[in-house]
Amino acid sequence: MHTLKELAQLVGGRVAGDENISIHDVGTLEESESGIITFLSNPRYKPLVFQTKASAIVTGENIEGITLSQIIVKEPYLAFAKIVAKFHPPSHPDWGIDGRACVSKNVQIGRDTHLAPLCHIDSNVQIGSRVHIYPHVYIGYGSVIFDDTVVYANVSIYHHTLIGKRCIIHSGAVIGSDGFGFAKDGLKNVKIQQIGHVEIGDDVEIGANTAIDRAALGVTRIGSGTKIDNLVQIAHNVHIGENCIIVSQSGISGSTYIGSNVTIAGQVGIIGHLKVGDHAMIGAQSGVAKDVPPHAVISGSPAFNHVDWLKAAAIFKELPEMKRLLNELKRQAGPGERKEEQK
Repeated sequence: MHTLKELAQLVGGRVAGDENISIHDVGTLEESESGIITFLSNPRYKPLVFQTKASAIVTGENIEGITLSQIIVKEPYLAFAKIVAKFHPPSHPDWGIDGRACVSKNVQIGRDTHLAPLCHIDSNVQIGSRVHIYPHVYIGYGSVIFDDTVVYANVSIYHHTLIGKRCIIHSGAVIGSDGFGFAKDGLKNVKIQQIGHVEIGDDVEIGANTAIDRAALGVTRIGSGTKIDNLVQIAHNVHIGENCIIVSQSGISGSTYIGSNVTIAGQVGIIGHLKVGDHAMIGAQSGVAKDVPPHAVISGSPAFNHVDWLKAAAIFKELPEMKRLLNELKRQAGPGERKEEQK
């Protein structure tokens, strides 16, 4: 239970209304009740503010005509995230080192680390402090996992993988599987052994069923602070900078370099050996076939400037009518005028 004043101090906001009301949880605009705090960050949901039964709301501006108290802050979505964490801090089962965990020889385990039943830790692995390893996780030999990282059930981490501090790896992710490399011998495909490894920085989150391939030679690297959604494919020798956002079902081909603070929307495909500059943004379902400059905003397949793509997309749906009008103009011109045009 916290007062609205305490929550406002937590997020650096100001209170409009009763700062002494008690808040015991968070909720949505539609489903909140008395004692709940909700938020508004998207203007399209503003009509719901006048219907909600919540006691308070986090918003970016003072909303006139409502009775519930407000916390007014510059970034309401970020502020609400902090409030959610206050009421619902992360928690994990207290397994200790469960006797049913399979721990091989020469494994180093830090203090207050938890290994669940039926996880498998291979030889020469180093695991830091306060790490949580869930059931059916496999950690390959020679891997290193630093402090405060959480690895959820059914994750496979291949050998010699390095994972930084405070990472979250969701169920079904595969890190360090072989990159897709083959050489032709006549009609046969000959496998190129993938002898590199994967390095994950600090504060990285990897979504469910995402695959990050080990390098053919050298390293596949994910920079600190990067967040990767579910069902993403990252190929061998890809380098991704810091604080990037990569949304579901995107695929990044081998040896591509992604800068820092890049946003890659859903179902984007990027061919190999490209460079994407810092702060670039790539729209959903784009096909990227050439380098992307820093700060560029692109969309489409093949992808190009986002504003130009919007104009082209608006024209595209008019093409059938434009074709019909062109045919009509040709018919009206008659064969004589068309022959004159051809001279």
